[in-house]
Amino acid sequence: MITHRPHGIEHPYATSPDQRVPVLPLTGTPVRLGVVGSPDVTRVVCEWGDLELELKPAKANTADAAALAGGEGHLSEAQANALGAEHAWSVTTPPITTPTRYRFRAYHLAGETTSTEWFEVAPAEWVGGRGEVRGGGDRVREVEWLVSAVGVHRARFRLGLRRGDHLVGFGERYDVLDQRGKQLDAVVFEQYKSQGVHGRTYLPMPFAHVVGENGEGWGFHVRTSRRTWYSSDDRELVVEVELGDEPVVDLAIYEGDPTAVLKQFLDEVGRAEELPDWVFRLWASGNEWNTQELVMARMDAHRDLAIPVGAVVIEAWSDEEGITIWRDARYEVTADGSAHKAADFEYRADGAWPDPKAMIDELHARGIKVILWQIPLQKTEFSTGQVAADAEAMVRDGHAVLESDGTPYHNRGWWFPKALMPDLSVQRTRDWWTEKRRYLVEDLDVDGFKTDGGEHAWGHDLRYADGRLGAEGNNLFPVHYARTFGDLLRSAGKAPVTFSRSGFTGSQAHGIFWAGDEDSTWEAFRSSVTAGLTAASCGIVYWGWDLAGFSGPVPDAELYLRAAAASVFMPIMQYHSEFNHHQLPLRDRTPWHVAETTGDERVVPLFRGYAELRERLVPYLTEQTAKTISTDRPLMRPLFFDHGDDPEVWNHQHQYLLGDDLLVNPVLEPGATTWTTYLPAGDWTDVWTGESVGTGQVTREVPLDVVPVYAKTARWPELAGVFR
Repeated sequence: MITHRPHGIEHPYATSPDQRVPVLPLTGTPVRLGVVGSPDVTRVVCEWGDLELELKPAKANTADAAALAGGEGHLSEAQANALGAEHAWSVTTPPITTPTRYRFRAYHLAGETTSTEWFEVAPAEWVGGRGEVRGGGDRVREVEWLVSAVGVHRARFRLGLRRGDHLVGFGERYDVLDQRGKQLDAVVFEQYKSQGVHGRTYLPMPFAHVVGENGEGWGFHVRTSRRTWYSSDDRELVVEVELGDEPVVDLAIYEGDPTAVLKQFLDEVGRAEELPDWVFRLWASGNEWNTQELVMARMDAHRDLAIPVGAVVIEAWSDEEGITIWRDARYEVTADGSAHKAADFEYRADGAWPDPKAMIDELHARGIKVILWQIPLQKTEFSTGQVAADAEAMVRDGHAVLESDGTPYHNRGWWFPKALMPDLSVQRTRDWWTEKRRYLVEDLDVDGFKTDGGEHAWGHDLRYADGRLGAEGNNLFPVHYARTFGDLLRSAGKAPVTFSRSGFTGSQAHGIFWAGDEDSTWEAFRSSVTAGLTAASCGIVYWGWDLAGFSGPVPDAELYLRAAAASVFMPIMQYHSEFNHHQLPLRDRTPWHVAETTGDERVVPLFRGYAELRERLVPYLTEQTAKTISTDRPLMRPLFFDHGDDPEVWNHQHQYLLGDDLLVNPVLEPGATTWTTYLPAGDWTDVWTGESVGTGQVTREVPLDVVPVYAKTARWPELAGVFR
């Protein structure tokens, strides 16, 4: 047996051993052809036009393995091994100049010969005059089209930049605020850790601000859900756009300052709605809190240590099969895959969750909301039970995303491999998917869902029920996903509190986001602040991160406390820890466990102080969020929105305004005893001393109980009580 897939598994950043590289070659360039054979294959040849090319055993592509690896953590090995290279063969062809047919023959130990089907590849070249860029006006120049004998595949054009222009946006970005001089793309992707190093993101958007030296400028939005690419230098921004059937690019140009640009963008794609004020309280989470006893023990500790907490995110609550039923529950399988009601379940007194409803009621009585984890995949490795019945129903009743041949798509990624994916592009499947979870909201009174994942759609020719193919529909999947659960909550009379890491254009209107999976390092701390600011620049209002990171050994006390202090002054404040197989020592990020692990007695009292400060800050956050939604001035606001005419603000890209009246400058380096803040024009008051500090460079001491925050002096009398 021998297989060749021209597009491979369609990982956005790595190639698989059975594919053609590049998939679409340029005229006059060679092509690497790969196949994977069974263990008994002894020789492989390729019939390439009139030539016969001999393939050689292929070595593992270490660059591709590195693209998947994420360092230390329980998911890293799965990522690194996902591509596989066993029994792979490859050959590099002569330069291709005309459309060429090819196929492979394999010779086996037993003496038989097998062949693949015929494939065809047509080389492409960049030419002019083959399509239209609509809406760009005079800003667009040098339009080119990537054309082959098959059709027009991409457009490429240039947007002029002035010497002092800054480029901010493209969704959530982790490396730098100003993307001038960078190369990047917009495709939804699960980069497990080190997002800032790799330049990849869960939440891209084909939108950006161009901010001039005087604060004025313009912005653009490529109105597409297909993949786009960007590169810039000291003269211009080059934009490349994947095309569909028509050689047309729909481009919006927005004129004005950053707020005006953002307003025009959000008028098109949607904006956030106000969520209840409890979302601004501390969120607590740990992936290994997988029993009712553990969850209540953690919440008891919060109570006993007088550390306020507003929400608990329970990740490991379900059977980890269908993510609809509490682990250890007794119930009758619905053979047709129909939804259960709350009364259908019986909970064992000695089980993991002896009484979920009583637990949720008790947490509510304590003022703690409950968020349950989700993933938009349906496991397929089970032949019996509810998960098997649900998988069968998903396929039988037409609720699955499909391959190009009409068979169900099975997840090609490393997490929940081979799982089915619900086609949330249409209402009938959104209703079917959420009906299985309705009892959680209506009967058990769950308050929201952590809508994890959402990055699993790989394949340009996947088929969605709304008529889109994968190239156009894949980036939209996480938008549909968050909307699906928001609508479930609304239908039960609850606020649409979803907590997502992935998204795309349109995600602004759907719930809360966090920065995804990251290590407990200072570098990750810095990149997470950047992620929050870039996301905010694109209209994401409710945003947070796993403070001090969620993966790897417990952070040292200094990193943990600095991160907690900074998170007090971010839209969402949350701690979380990764699954570590319940090995000792535990890796919980609870403040008392960090104190115990590090031996630092300062952790609990200082964290308590931060959490109490956060409680007092909730009314301000609620007020300022309402202003943000009505004005489109970001809640976590880069300084260029208010002080774009001050060139110095670009030298302080980790500083930001929280609402209109607080300027925040997180301490982002270990061992700091003093920290310098740049205060732009205005009257400012140090919130820790109540003293007026003027403008310009201001240096203050930063013990662990202080994050530099400065209030506008005119608002200080109202805010002074928050910082008592």
